[in-house]
Amino acid sequence: MNRDCTNYHCPVDATLDMIGGKYKALILWHLISNTLRFGELRKLIPQATPKMLTQQLRELEEDHLIIRTVYPVVPPKVEYTLSDLGNSIRPILEAMYNWGADYLHQNGITVSCSMKFPTSNFNKKSSS
Repeated sequence: MNRDCTNYHCPVDATLDMIGGKYKALILWHLISNTLRFGELRKLIPQATPKMLTQQLRELEEDHLIIRTVYPVVPPKVEYTLSDLGNSIRPILEAMYNWGADYLHQNGITVSCSMKFPTSNFNKKSSS
């Protein structure tokens, strides 16, 4: 980890610092079940500009939450996947999904994404 952990006095602050970027949680969410390329992430998070998505990916890589694999081919091929540390955040993301789904349902908003992952051991019911 590149961060100076001595600056944290609260575990919630440390967690938010790691996943609290504009699109970090969404990037991690999409990488839970898939290894994805930059273009695929762009399609999944269309509101993120290429510059912002690149910045968020770099920060996640620097924090060892994702692994960036560059293949020596032309044209260049780069894939992103969760690291073991990144995968350890999965229960947090699942809890965020459940809370958000409940909140949206209470306000009459349809949930448009799913929590069904091919490799999930998470047994809670999906809210979609």
